[in-house]
Amino acid sequence: MRVIVVGLGVQGQKRRRIADLDVVATVDPVHPDAGHRDIEAVPLDSYDAALLCIPDAPKLGMIERLLRHGKHVLVEKPLFAADETDLQALQDLSGRTGAVCYTAYNHRFEPHIVGLREVIQAGTLGRIYRARFFYGNGTARDVRNSDWRDTGAGVLPDLGSHLLDTTLFLFGRMPENMKVWSARRFENRSFDHVICGADGDLLIEYEMTLLSWRNHFVAEVYGELGSAHISSLCKWGPSSLTVHRRILPSGRPTEASSILVQPDPTWAEEYAHFKALCAARSGGNLDNDILINRELQALTIAAERLAPGP
Repeated sequence: MRVIVVGLGVQGQKRRRIADLDVVATVDPVHPDAGHRDIEAVPLDSYDAALLCIPDAPKLGMIERLLRHGKHVLVEKPLFAADETDLQALQDLSGRTGAVCYTAYNHRFEPHIVGLREVIQAGTLGRIYRARFFYGNGTARDVRNSDWRDTGAGVLPDLGSHLLDTTLFLFGRMPENMKVWSARRFENRSFDHVICGADGDLLIEYEMTLLSWRNHFVAEVYGELGSAHISSLCKWGPSSLTVHRRILPSGRPTEASSILVQPDPTWAEEYAHFKALCAARSGGNLDNDILINRELQALTIAAERLAPGP
């Protein structure tokens, strides 16, 4: 498959390395290594798919153009739209042209997140009562120094979109009655620390921050028969998945643990998945984007009401 990489920032450079010999052109308005300054300068008959590593604002328009010309698209998350019908229109266009539109959520390929899903689906934990997620990194200063990144709802769409997608991946649905419990701008113009969650049949809590002393990820799921716990991702390893099984009526739970120390496999596996979708000409994930966008819109409004900007 012939691909072009649009945007040569941190994400774009990663995508270019992973796609390797598939890359036939690069596009960036300012990066000195880019072969083109504008995507329209790349001949349409020279590529099959585009990897979009660009700011949020131009995403929808560029995706629409590519899909209309029958080009497959992998776009960095989140795919955010002020009007949900814009995403639905892209979904319809993708269906008509057979061009795949896939929003990259690489944590779906994280080994222990995949393992946690298997534990849940196997019924090992029984009925699920509660889940808690923490996603933190220390990029607040980097974000503050970027005019386009330190805008809008900040950490909420940035890391929150990953957590919402992980929820869809693990449980197959969004939590009900989501609320924002805390939204703070400690160092940035946009939110850099948010806690939110839902108190429906699945009690769920999300904490996301750009102020963590180290990059870290935690997922905890509690059920009637036990609990499962992820600590860290492979890229920040070691990463562990621990499963506890309850001893009823009481007693110390049994414990089984897996620890991984390895490079991050998710980018290569996600790209291979994207190529398989393109070969089949079906299987994009705009359905998920519509759900995630809807929740992020509501959470952003709630966060702004809770903590209005200056």
